Amino acid sequence: MEILFEDNDVLLINKPAGLMVHSDGRNTEPTLVDWILEQYPSIAGIGEPLRRGDTAIDRPGIVHRLDRETSGALLLAKNQDSFLFFKSQFQNRTIQKKYHAFVWGHINNSPVTIDVPIGRNKGDFRKWHAGRGVRGETREAITILQTLHNFVDEQGEQFSFIEAHPKTGRTHQIRVHLKYIQRPIVCDSLYNESKPAALGFTRLALHAYQITFTLSSGEQKTVTAPYEPDFKATIAKYVPAC
Repeated sequence: MEILFEDNDVLLINKPAGLMVHSDGRNTEPTLVDWILEQYPSIAGIGEPLRRGDTAIDRPGIVHRLDRETSGALLLAKNQDSFLFFKSQFQNRTIQKKYHAFVWGHINNSPVTIDVPIGRNKGDFRKWHAGRGVRGETREAITILQTLHNFVDEQGEQFSFIEAHPKTGRTHQIRVHLKYIQRPIVCDSLYNESKPAALGFTRLALHAYQITFTLSSGEQKTVTAPYEPDFKATIAKYVPAC
């Protein structure tokens, strides 16, 4: 596990793609929580468990999460005071996050602001949805997209390398909003099951690139997570001078 920044209150790691942050209550595969408890046993009990019915899923130090296939910067609190401090920053939307992704199709005239509420998908309990077809209550969701580079691959397919700034923190928000504008993320098997894998990716082409937050001292800190090999290779091939 690559540690990007650490002090007495916070631990910033570069989560590898394919690693679950915490158990979902069904699988027994290794998770980030297992690593946390092994390397930082003092974090045990910090934070709030996730409750699913009568089951409490332990999430020591975890203030926010990344999907299993998403790589990149993840913030962990090392004590209860810092957990509440960072939780407040997320709730007040003072923490800034930047994600990089490869998507199908070109996105022109950026920046683009997607301000569309998100709710449950009517047809699939695993999915969230924006626009028509939402089941039940919706919640505000705002994402700002910036195109970094539009390109065409060897088969003539159009793609964009983009930066996404989620202003809210809904589950699957970036994936759902990109699906909504018909620019789904490459290799998103949940929200883009009809499209084949592309650009050499075998996992969701989404990376939590950068996070900016405030330390307990009042200092603002920005941490950038290096790309994994699949992102590096695709950028080197298709995105000049990046």
